[in-house]
Amino acid sequence: MKTVLVAMLVGAVLGVVVASFIVPPLLSWYNEPGAISPSGKGVQTLCNLPELIRYTSNRLLLGQLIGAGIGAIVAFFPGLSLVRRRARNATAVATA
Repeated sequence: MKTVLVAMLVGAVLGVVVASFIVPPLLSWYNEPGAISPSGKGVQTLCNLPELIRYTSNRLLLGQLIGAGIGAIVAFFPGLSLVRRRARNATAVATA
C-alpha cells in the first residue's frame, strides 16, 4: 500500500509541475483583453489590478489542483501493478 501511495504522491507532484507550465499560457489564450471577470462585467485590466490578480491566481491554483488529481490517478495504476508484480515474484520465490 505504501508503494501505491508514494507513486500517487509522485504523480500528484508531477501533475502540479506540468500544470504550472500549461495553465498560464492557457489563461492568456482563454481570456481576451478587457474581459477578465467571469461575470461578464467587462472589467478592464488597467483599472482593476486586484481583481486580475485574484482571478489569475485562483485559476492557476485550480489548474494545479486538477493537475495533481490527474497525476495521482494516472500514477495509481503503475503503482498498483508494481505492488502486484512484487507480490507475484515473492510468491514464486517462496514456492520454489
